[in-house]
Amino acid sequence: MSKKNSAIVLGATGLVGQKVVSLLLKDSRYDAVTVLVRRPLSASMFSDPENKLNPVVIDFDQFQDYQGYFSVNHVYCCLGTTLKQAGSKSAFRKIDFEYVHIAAQLARAQRVDSFVWISAVGADATSSSFYLRVKGELENAIMRMPQLDHASAVRPSLLLGDRKDSRPMESVGQALAPVLKPLMVGPLKKYKPVEAVEVARKMVSLQRFVDEGG
Repeated sequence: MSKKNSAIVLGATGLVGQKVVSLLLKDSRYDAVTVLVRRPLSASMFSDPENKLNPVVIDFDQFQDYQGYFSVNHVYCCLGTTLKQAGSKSAFRKIDFEYVHIAAQLARAQRVDSFVWISAVGADATSSSFYLRVKGELENAIMRMPQLDHASAVRPSLLLGDRKDSRPMESVGQALAPVLKPLMVGPLKKYKPVEAVEVARKMVSLQRFVDEGG
């Protein structure tokens, strides 16, 4: 019988995070899925017939105090915001860099099998774009972290899917996606809009399943 795995998901109420949690709850390789959230989950958000889900409300400003929850096989970090939603560059950096970096540190301390997080296409620590520069700095910080050997970033372009929050530029992009996607080939392929569920599936595929010899 295959070894069962446990996972923790951060950003579980976001566009990709919801898809990740739904996939894990249906995945027979997992028997426990913990989600760390700012506020209680809606009872209708996820279908959990096997009672795998363990939602835990935490204070992200005291994130480092929740190390014990990272005693799992896999960490899925789907935390992220926009400059507009964050309200300032420092607030954006706190969520998109500091929280994710702390998550990686907690994962390393608990010796997880693997850690996967969401970056962005074009992430570059030398970019003139603040958004892409922060994403690139985070990639460098995590990938250079000692004793976190199985860390992977996914780099999606425009995410397609239904959001609860308003993101006007993404709404425009989603409306244009059917026209733009066929034109984005060759070097432009990486900028092609992608469905959130496809990003979630990619994250699952990047995890290291020890019993599978990964």
